[in-house]
Formats: sequence, structure tokens, C-alpha cells
Amino acid sequence: MNINVQTRHEVTAIDPEKQKVLVNNLHSAIEYWQNYDQLLIATGARPVRPPLEGIDSRNIYDVNNLVNGSLLKQALAEQQPKTAVIVGGGYIGLEMAEALQMRGLKITMIQRNVQVMPTLDPDMGERLGRALREKGIDLHVNETVQGFEHKDGLAFAVTTDKGTIPCDLIILGLGVTPNSELAANAGIPLGPKGSIRVNDLQQTETPNIWAAGDCAQSYHLVSRKPVHAAMGTVANKQGRIAGMNLGGQYAAFPGVVGTAITKFMDTECARTGLNEREIKALGLHYSIGLIEGHTLPRYYPGSSKICVKVLAEKGSGRLLGVQIVGGRGSAKRIDIAATALHAGFSLEDLLYLDLSYAPPFAGVWDPIVIAARMALKEG
Repeated sequence: MNINVQTRHEVTAIDPEKQKVLVNNLHSAIEYWQNYDQLLIATGARPVRPPLEGIDSRNIYDVNNLVNGSLLKQALAEQQPKTAVIVGGGYIGLEMAEALQMRGLKITMIQRNVQVMPTLDPDMGERLGRALREKGIDLHVNETVQGFEHKDGLAFAVTTDKGTIPCDLIILGLGVTPNSELAANAGIPLGPKGSIRVNDLQQTETPNIWAAGDCAQSYHLVSRKPVHAAMGTVANKQGRIAGMNLGGQYAAFPGVVGTAITKFMDTECARTGLNEREIKALGLHYSIGLIEGHTLPRYYPGSSKICVKVLAEKGSGRLLGVQIVGGRGSAKRIDIAATALHAGFSLEDLLYLDLSYAPPFAGVWDPIVIAARMALKEG
């Protein structure tokens, strides 16, 4: 494709006025300035690693990329650990708990918040927490890690504000932070959580400089405010938008609604839009529709339990958010809600969607629609 790819070359500084970047050739240790006409910053994000005692021990792992995942897999094969502590009960924490438990490890999960999956409301997160405990996960909530006891470069225990937990292996799942220092040092304005501020074309506020992916901010279509949404789906879309504009076409990124999905064993969870905490922060009055139902008609084989929570603005009925926790076949329904949020649907709009029905796939009234009816009654 006639692209000059230079691996093992690190950009260490940007000079926006002269339109140059300072490059360090990691092979030869020679530095030089490279001119640019247009510059795209796509430096991604890195795992949060708080400055705690012992955090650099060799058996404490992040799993944010393929290299780290490969190192962890190798350690599991060679060292045969029996116990693991997972710090953080978000998406990475849940997925690692499932993977490690399937390998026979005894898992302890420590979550600083009152529930796992803090992007859910507490009542929905509690349902997920029960599922973890029922499957043998030793779940500690409302507990804060203070450090790691270690010897000869290996951690052998996690210390918290409530005690000490011995272990052979530790996984960190504390979220990510944007790699935006390069931009900040060049005077490029930043946005939420230190992400690089961009418009809908992925342009920064500095001429001829663009940003996309986990290092850049997004626009939330429901809150109507800038956010940092470090998701692979968002990064891919922003990269496409930036590339089209840099290539001479025109494209605009409309924004996000905060859709995410994961599972632990047979329990699935998903969310989109705003949760109660975020709605309250905006000062909005809202109604709630909360139902417990089934993914299929109860009489049909393979039906699973599902809990759906719908949040809507009182008065206008504008859909604000949806959360789902349930068995197999539950979570992918979140795409109905994500589509509705992108379209700016009200509860009434959602109520009369012409959704498909046949007993092998769904009931006459989808659980999301039933929850919307409950919210409509309240608001």
C-alpha cells in the first residue's frame, strides 16, 4: 500500500509550530526530527497501575494486549499456580475470573465499589455478584487493595484495608488511562479523564493534528457531553473517520451511547446509555422499569431468566439507559436499546417497535419492551 512503516521508532515530542515530531530510533538510539503535514495521534491507553508496594512483582499481570496475555498463559503452564487474586470487578476482571476458574484455579476477586461491574446500578450489579459467588468465586466488595507482600520479585499475598489474602498469581483489572502525555506536553488541549479533545471529524484544537482511539474523547449522545469511552468498537470507528478525513474525504463521528457486554459462565450482562448515578449527576428526573422474565416463553426448552432495567426521563419519556443481567440469550438484546438510543427514541417509540416473534427466539413481548411499559406507567 506504499506505506512507510517504521517499527521500533518512538515519538517523544511534538512541535506543532514547526510541524515536526522528535523520533527516537530504538535500534540505534539516534534521535531526529521528522516533518509532517498532518499528524494523527493514536497512542491508545494503558492499564491503571497505582503506585502500591510490590506492584512490579513478576507474577502481577495486566491483560490489555496480546503480549501480556501470552506471558500470562506461559506462566500458567510453567508455574501451575493454584490460587489467584483478581483486583477489579469490571469487564476484564469478570472475563479473567471465568478463564482462570476454567483452568482450575481458586479465585478471589476484590472490588473497591459496593458491587462488581460498577457501570451497572447497584441492584443489577448485586445480581451479577450473586452469580459469581454461586459459581465459587470468593468475592470481596467495598474493599480496597493497599499493597502486595512480595519476596525475590514475586508477590505472595494481597493486603487490603480488611486483611491479607495469600495467592500465587495476581491479575489487575483496574481500567485504563489515555496515553495522552505526548499531546499534553505539546500543548494540545485534553478532555475527560485526560483524553485528547477532538471534534466530530477527530480534529484536535491544534491545527493539522488529529487523534483517534483510546487516547481520544468521544461525544455521548444521551448525556450530550464529552466522555472517554475506551472500547475497541469506538476506536475502530474513530480510526476510520480520521483516516477518511486525512485522505481527502469527509466523515463525522456521531458519538457513542456507552454500550458494553460481557459474561461470567452462564450469566450475561450488558448496559447502554446512562445509569442512575450518571442521570442524577445531570440533574434529570427519571422513571424506572424493572422486570424479571424469561428470554423465551417459559414453556419452551432452553428459556433462561432475564432481568431488564429501563431508565427514562420523566415527562418527555426519552429513553436514557438500559441494563440487562440474565442467562444465556439475555445480553445481546442490548443492541435493541443501543439502536433506540442512537435514534433518540422515547418509551412510546420503543413500545411499538416491530420486533420479531417466534417461541424458539422470543416471547410476544420482548423483556426490554415490557420493562419500557413499566417505566411508562411510572413516568
